[in-house]
Amino acid sequence: MKRHLFLGMVITAIGCGGPGSNTSQGGAGTTGTPGTAGTNATAGTNGTAGTTGTPGTAGTNATAGTTGTAGTNAAAGTNGTAGTTGTGGRGGTTGAAGSPVAGTTGGAGRGGTTGAAGTTGSAGRGGTTGSGGAAMQTATNVLTFHGNHTRDGVYVDAALTRAAVANIHIDTSFANTTISGPVYAQALYLGGAGSSQPDMVVVATAQNRIYALNAANGSEVWANKQFGTPVTQMLDIPSGNRPLNPMGVVGTPVIDAATRTIYFSAMTTMGSNARHVVHAVALADGTEKSGWPVNLDSAAKSAENVAFVSPGHNQRAALALVGGRVFAPYSGHIGDKGNYHGWVVGISTTTPTDVNAWATRAIGGGIWGTSGIASDGTSLFVVTGNTTSTAGTFMAPMDWGDGESVHKLGTSLARATAATDFFMPSDWEALDKGDTDLGGTGVVLFNAPGATPSSLVLALGKDGNAYLLNRANLGGMNATPVAKRQVANGTIIQAAAAYTTSMGTYFVFRAGVMGCPTGMSGGLMAVKVGATSPPTLTPAWCAGPNNGSNPMVSMTNAQGADAIVWYVGTNGQLNAFNADTGASLLSGAAITVGTVKPHQSPMVANGRVFVASDNRVYALTP
Repeated sequence: MKRHLFLGMVITAIGCGGPGSNTSQGGAGTTGTPGTAGTNATAGTNGTAGTTGTPGTAGTNATAGTTGTAGTNAAAGTNGTAGTTGTGGRGGTTGAAGSPVAGTTGGAGRGGTTGAAGTTGSAGRGGTTGSGGAAMQTATNVLTFHGNHTRDGVYVDAALTRAAVANIHIDTSFANTTISGPVYAQALYLGGAGSSQPDMVVVATAQNRIYALNAANGSEVWANKQFGTPVTQMLDIPSGNRPLNPMGVVGTPVIDAATRTIYFSAMTTMGSNARHVVHAVALADGTEKSGWPVNLDSAAKSAENVAFVSPGHNQRAALALVGGRVFAPYSGHIGDKGNYHGWVVGISTTTPTDVNAWATRAIGGGIWGTSGIASDGTSLFVVTGNTTSTAGTFMAPMDWGDGESVHKLGTSLARATAATDFFMPSDWEALDKGDTDLGGTGVVLFNAPGATPSSLVLALGKDGNAYLLNRANLGGMNATPVAKRQVANGTIIQAAAAYTTSMGTYFVFRAGVMGCPTGMSGGLMAVKVGATSPPTLTPAWCAGPNNGSNPMVSMTNAQGADAIVWYVGTNGQLNAFNADTGASLLSGAAITVGTVKPHQSPMVANGRVFVASDNRVYALTP
């Protein structure tokens, strides 16, 4: 699969969980009458005290009413007034719910699971409780790739209506801070904590540098730091591979909002050797946490006692943070050479000497997809590529060794043996022989209301097929997917997004798409998932340039209002499409946002769209 990996192009660029039913609620003013719930409204700041005030009832994505009366100089109590299911002030205990994907652990509000409440914070932009849904990404924290460990790529932000984004433009107040790229990892966003820690846009680069930019003006909160020298030559990397140059941080990091720590894997030059090293860095000042970094060559072994050996491995897939452990996935390099495996390495965030690992039993089987590890809040979902029997030789017709398959793993990383916990297509040997990996794209977890089953896993293969799997029962060996359809006439190597609006449930991806509705064409395709038993797959629209970044989706509430698909073409120009019809929404002059890598993805935070290029971060505002 590796000869299809990083194609140069010109474009730009937490835990997930159950409904936020235990969000922090600020006390009402001691004598104030509550305001009426509004949509994303902020409580009044200088209301006159009343006599029997109680908290307001939450509306959809609402905080207290626009002119609600509170204490003498308080905005609806110390931590912001919340309604019955509303998100608390600046950082609720479990965050706002809304994504239609079920989960088990509450997603963070502004500051994560234990984020400090803002003194006058209004509720986060996340939706109200979704039907069986996990906490949808709020607009004030983007802690992981595509904003959510489900990797659905959905952001809720009331400011980004379809009408408003018609005139979106580059925010010139966001400083032109130079970034030392290239930048493969998606930019992240962490809400502030007190006057000394403002909201931050956080960027990791292939130079092993971490930038923490003030979200208000784009200046550096602290001077960027380099965490080890990136690999710039072959060193001990197996002959025949073509590693990135430079190769440092490639996979998107993950942030723990509770401790304000960023975790990332950096390929590092150590003497004449190339080593994968996992770091934990405090975003307050850029210092390494005690006990870190972790050199995987000396720390990681699989259940079969296979030791992790860095040189043959590449880390291009996004990290995840689940159950108090950070998980990093690994594949090989472009060229498919050497004795590499598909790996997931888990490290305790509190005890970094506690390391566990899972690896494919066969050689190869890399975890290549940009979106990396998906999670429902309890389990990890990964998809693997082709395997080999010996270095450089495709494994088929040898025995299956965990390649070309979807795996559901617990945080212990014990090997899945039950048929419910892995999916191996019946044609896996043909996929291996043709180098048409199932693992070119990471899986997406989403719900399709009305469909049976409704809790689904989406996999997209280099064979051009879309596979829908039952999340509760993946099927095991030689399994038949819930639904399957060829949607591309070539390889699919990207990160898809999935979303639900009043008109239905869709997933959207980029590739050499096929089967577009009559009169439509482009490099993006949205496929509608039918509310049937089993669900059907029907192309809904095609649009946009033939190649570009990974798509993501914004909507103004958790019910999918004003849903917009965002995408950056190879010409570096921003695109925004009506997520139901594919119609272009931008009315002004073309907006060019620089040169970025193809597995970049825009992200949304606090009413703005952010795109990381190879040399700067762009903020766009309506």
